Amino acid sequence: MFTGIIQELGRVTAWETTADAGRLTVEAPLAVAGAKHGDSIAVSGVCLTVVDQGPTWFTADVMAQTIAMSTLDTVAVGQPVNLELAAMVGGRLGGHIVQGHIDGTSRVLAITEGSAWRVVRFSITRDLASLVAGKGSIAIDGVSLTVSAVSAPDSDADWFEVSLIPETLTATTLGGLAVGDPVNIETDIVARHVERMLQLSARPADPALLTTGRTTP
Repeated sequence: MFTGIIQELGRVTAWETTADAGRLTVEAPLAVAGAKHGDSIAVSGVCLTVVDQGPTWFTADVMAQTIAMSTLDTVAVGQPVNLELAAMVGGRLGGHIVQGHIDGTSRVLAITEGSAWRVVRFSITRDLASLVAGKGSIAIDGVSLTVSAVSAPDSDADWFEVSLIPETLTATTLGGLAVGDPVNIETDIVARHVERMLQLSARPADPALLTTGRTTP
């Protein structure tokens, strides 16, 4: 479990892929100092497990499904990545509950500069749009952010916006985003559970439960 508060900007030093997996190595002296074999580290929002490490680097295996659902399929050596160690029980929850389980990817649609902040608009697929609400939480490349605006329900194209303060622009990879760039998206865990409950509540009841109050053997 993570909070979406980035602790270090790492750098990809190796990315080896096979037919159905990959192995990623990241230069990350701060993260490595607090991690050991088997620990979880969120890499630009993707929860990965440390399988090998040195004084300033760690290596993680990546499954094919994770590669397909995230931006890791386009990662390159030398690329910066956002890093966060798993949250410690009893610590401060500075962002929101982030699992590191990516829902999919999004792309930057527009960037608007403010006097002391930057507003970035992102695309979002129709199936995820219902999970993103104004003033709600979302993780973009592992960064916990507050949604500042969303598209109207009857809009032809779904989008959402976030407002990035100077600290976020300098301390994470989001400051280097340009229109068209892909990012990893993780919606709020509470919204996902609520949507699932609504889906199940709309399902026709089991006739056996209506007559007996229990399922038949």
